[in-house]
Amino acid sequence: MFKGDFGTTLTDNRKVSDILLVNGAATLELAFWSLIVAFAVGIPLGRLAARYRDRLPDVLLRLFSILVYAAPVFFVGLLLKLAFTPFGWPSSGRASISTELTLQDVNPHTNIMIVDALLWGDPALIGDVLEHAMLPAIALGLLTGGVFLRLVRVNLLQTLRMDYVTAARARGVSERRVMNKHAFRNALVPVVTVMGMQVALLLGGAILTETTFEWKGLGYGCRST
Repeated sequence: MFKGDFGTTLTDNRKVSDILLVNGAATLELAFWSLIVAFAVGIPLGRLAARYRDRLPDVLLRLFSILVYAAPVFFVGLLLKLAFTPFGWPSSGRASISTELTLQDVNPHTNIMIVDALLWGDPALIGDVLEHAMLPAIALGLLTGGVFLRLVRVNLLQTLRMDYVTAARARGVSERRVMNKHAFRNALVPVVTVMGMQVALLLGGAILTETTFEWKGLGYGCRST
């Protein structure tokens, strides 16, 4: 292992290091897109839930966070495929076949599809890669987005009860400024703290997501060997 020799697969004698290099890059790319979705969903919705504490929006958002966290990621993926495939959204693979063949010639070849598309410099190829990444990223990102939603809500509510927030309100600072400048930033600190653990969760959930969307990452590669 320290020499970089992880052995070969039992079925087709492929080097494990080659699988990690090629399929591992795909898994990391999927985790990256999913993390963006998680932040885009969890942080603003958690803030909204804290603002309307114990009211209807808060109740609905808490229910939403529980559902997206508890729902199996492959089930969410299948629902997304059924919902959006009729509208022309790509539902399998990391890119179209023509795009994959074109990006094989990019130099240097990183095995990270979006990076290779940016290096190639063709907007059509970049758009194709992004379209193929959307549904898998949403399916996996909602899982972590539910965690972020509850974290932001709880920590924001705790921050709003702190003495310095009370002092700011006593000075006549508007509630919007109190929320944005004093409370919200500090409430994000625990989210950043648990980010590493959530990335590990994303990598674990990526296996089922890759199988559902035929995303050629570690889960897809391990299944094929």
